[in-house]
Amino acid sequence: MPSARTKKEPNSPTPPSDDPSPKDSSENSKIKRKRQSQSCDACRARKVRCARENPDDPKGSCKHCITLGIPCTYDYQPKKRGPPNLYLRRLQEAAAAAAAAQQENQNGTEHPQSPGSTQGAASPSLSALSPSSQVPSFMDSSLSPASIHSAALPPSRYPIAADGFHSQFPPLSMSVPSSFGNSRMPEISNGLSSRSPPRTEESQHYGTPSDQFSTYPLHNWSYKQHQALSILPPTAIPPLSYYYRPHRLEDVAPRDTILLIIALFFDFVYPLTPCVHKPSFMADVHSRREERDPLFFALVMSTVASTLVQVPRSYLPMERHAVRKLAQTCHEASRHISVASYDPPTSMHVVIRYFDCVYHFCEGHDATQHAAFGEAAHIAVTLRMHEESSYEGLDLIECEVRRRTFWLLFGADKSMSILLGRPICLRDEDTTCNFPRELDDEYITPSAYLPQPHGKTALVSGLNYISRIFALLGEILVRIRVDKRSPPQGQFLTARLEEVQALHSRIVSALAHAPEPLRLKQAHSQSHIPPEYGGAGFRQAAFTEVKDFFDNPNASRANALNPFLVMQANLYVTQQLVRFVIEQYRDELITSLQGSVDERRVAEDREAVASDLLNILHSIPIQSIATNGPSLVHKVRFVASTLLDAVRKAETAPASAARAHAYLWDFLSILSEIERNYLLDDDRDGTANDTGMPLMGN
Repeated sequence: MPSARTKKEPNSPTPPSDDPSPKDSSENSKIKRKRQSQSCDACRARKVRCARENPDDPKGSCKHCITLGIPCTYDYQPKKRGPPNLYLRRLQEAAAAAAAAQQENQNGTEHPQSPGSTQGAASPSLSALSPSSQVPSFMDSSLSPASIHSAALPPSRYPIAADGFHSQFPPLSMSVPSSFGNSRMPEISNGLSSRSPPRTEESQHYGTPSDQFSTYPLHNWSYKQHQALSILPPTAIPPLSYYYRPHRLEDVAPRDTILLIIALFFDFVYPLTPCVHKPSFMADVHSRREERDPLFFALVMSTVASTLVQVPRSYLPMERHAVRKLAQTCHEASRHISVASYDPPTSMHVVIRYFDCVYHFCEGHDATQHAAFGEAAHIAVTLRMHEESSYEGLDLIECEVRRRTFWLLFGADKSMSILLGRPICLRDEDTTCNFPRELDDEYITPSAYLPQPHGKTALVSGLNYISRIFALLGEILVRIRVDKRSPPQGQFLTARLEEVQALHSRIVSALAHAPEPLRLKQAHSQSHIPPEYGGAGFRQAAFTEVKDFFDNPNASRANALNPFLVMQANLYVTQQLVRFVIEQYRDELITSLQGSVDERRVAEDREAVASDLLNILHSIPIQSIATNGPSLVHKVRFVASTLLDAVRKAETAPASAARAHAYLWDFLSILSEIERNYLLDDDRDGTANDTGMPLMGN
């Protein structure tokens, strides 16, 4: 083992000390290691050790300065450690720029000014930086008179990107629209030509004390100091909180028009999306709550926007382009307010975002639609609307609105998952929320549930049955995706097949106990497909009825106004969709377990799905189907396209199956015509957009 390394001896011998005490030598070394005093300016510049005869004498010259014959000075002041104080530098440069501008004005130099830049806005004096100006009061202590009224400073050695940005973009024109009817701002819509519109009283109120609207007034402090520059930018960007204020419905459209659209909502849209409490909602509208509560104004605007894109245009005394413009204006008005009021979250936020999702779906804004749905779902989870325990202590109206809204989101999530192949966001195993009470709104009060009259079916029963169907869809989707990642083998495969067969039995009987108004009245037996289901004559008659429904204001609306007929189309088509998905996966599991599958039985099952779906569509009036909107078309298209591919690939498909699929494909062309009529853009060619989300509520 090597020995410990000994201390290296110095090369030059050290003369023996006369003092044998080691303590004295250590004290001498401490004296020698005393910290060197400040070096003189010359030695600091040359980076050499400053050697003075007496280090404690501040007036003594060092040996190097004596040798060089130069004065030995000590003028250097040590700087504070750390990065430079860029914030203070900005204040100093702003003060210098303001002083220079004031000096030029005093010399008679004129600068171009905006019509709205009166009262010295184009060239503020140094008093603009005083505590009595626009600067927030909590910054007064940081602005000492010495720093503000100091002389002009040279440009910084280290330029700041933010300073360069502000120097290129001087003060904004503070004209703000007085209503949401013109919320797109004339400066933006008309390009960059109108840079400085006349300043109204409202814009002056906004332009000066802007900090009262800003959540973070300190953030734009350096920007406000650069408002002394004279060139104006094209547009104004007010803070989000500026829009969070009460508004009148008349700011957007005549009140009678808004009330007409709300009436159409409750007649045609509400049975499928009952996420507001009608008596309290209408009471708030008639009491003009929107003029006191900005968020309620946003709810009304989102309701109007989503209704305009879901009802046939013949129901509105407006041109198509006017309907689309009003829907866009209402959506933007709602969006301006709701984005500034996320905290604290409420159920009203969820309803607003759900309506926004419907609006973007019908308008074909796919990415924006999914973003709105994501906001609605995550706010709902934040409110724990999926947990039954979160409903304790809430009034009964709020409880029912939350339950209905959550199950609407739950169904929309499953539609997205199956038709677009997206992950499931709201899973059934995480949900303990009960279904809504099967009571009409007039029997729900804040403190009590009143009994539903005997024999009267509540509208919300349709939502409850469709939610049960979507819960079954969620169960099969979870199993399909888990098995895709880790395919079951042996006894686990057998157990999975039994689970899927149990799900198939449940979906087939899902509507067996539905109330009488929701039960389908079959025109023909499920196994029989009459010839009149297809052919040119049927298509022509159906197209004529669709055109009359959408274009003729005097056409009969009896079937469209029957909410249970409208819900029947949604319920039974969705049931066949889920049945088809379960049967597809059941056949895959049988193939994995047995190595093959009975092709004839598979063909018969496919024919049964096509025949049942065709019978459903023919048993419901075309007006009731059309009222469901584009979402129903997506579901039928998903089943029909998959079935048609299966028939084409099958070598032993019976002729009856081919006829059923051909008839179903013919009916799909009629549904596509319905979908095309919901488009509000005249420039679109009417082709279907398969990437949109088929919402459960439509």
